[in-house]
Amino acid sequence: MVSLVVAEHDNIELKRATLHAVTAASQLEGEFHILVAGAKSSSVAEAAAAVAGVTKVLHADDAAYGHGLAENLAPLIADLAESYDYLLACATTAGKNVMPRVAALLDVAQISEISEVVSADTFVRPTYAGNAMVTVRSTDARKVITVRATAFDAAAPEGGSAIVEAVSGPGDQGLSRFERHELSVSVRPELTSADIVVSGGRGMQSGENFPLVEAVADRLGAAVGASRAAVDAGYVPNDYQVGQTGKVVAPNLYMAVGISGAIQHLAGMKDSKVIVAINKDEEAPIFQIADYGLVADLFKALPELAEELDKQNLSKN
Repeated sequence: MVSLVVAEHDNIELKRATLHAVTAASQLEGEFHILVAGAKSSSVAEAAAAVAGVTKVLHADDAAYGHGLAENLAPLIADLAESYDYLLACATTAGKNVMPRVAALLDVAQISEISEVVSADTFVRPTYAGNAMVTVRSTDARKVITVRATAFDAAAPEGGSAIVEAVSGPGDQGLSRFERHELSVSVRPELTSADIVVSGGRGMQSGENFPLVEAVADRLGAAVGASRAAVDAGYVPNDYQVGQTGKVVAPNLYMAVGISGAIQHLAGMKDSKVIVAINKDEEAPIFQIADYGLVADLFKALPELAEELDKQNLSKN
């Protein structure tokens, strides 16, 4: 059996999410390959070839794939599927956009956001916002799978020496076109790959108070997140959202500030290694899963924490 992992990248660098999907593929029977589809993306193909355990990299270099349009990528993957038993991608925004289309083209049922490989045809995936786990068995000849990154360790980015094979596909399908992208520029770590995340919720009361969260995050070298309530209220942009309908994170340290702990938010961060909660409501559900909890007024606690972190940094220097 052979698996194909769809790489996520920006035509320059291989995204870390791909390494989590590679680990899932390594737990299946047989060898596994990586597909790099992009434009002027040879550096990504070279990085993919260096990933430990990968035996082959398929490189589709075409302007049609340069912006990752799902309408163009899905037919390419479907055409390559004949040689593979498993097609995998990480359950990121990009993966969730492309893989259902691949499943539809192949007329199979997608297996979404797996968190465990049980056997060659059986997998575990979360349901009900992560409060229950369901074991699913697929009888499809080819299995289209998205992988929950937080459930699998990242594969080693070095140590491999896979061959790179050029492939071509149907190219531009004429169904969509790229207009522009607007990227937020930040010196902070990317939310889904950060070791530390500090998130604020409705308890912040307004966007003007979010600098209190950012001040602590910057001192810890952390990413900044938010609950859906804070995003819906307009305190911060959508790309800050952590939760069932936002980003799923599993950092070494997750700080929830002014977040009550709604089930939808917990679904996106409950796998964090250490969870710290700051909330003035001692009955807040977030305390049920927190490793450390502080019942306090966040408007006093955050400045005090930032000040203490400054003292710690000064003492180190």
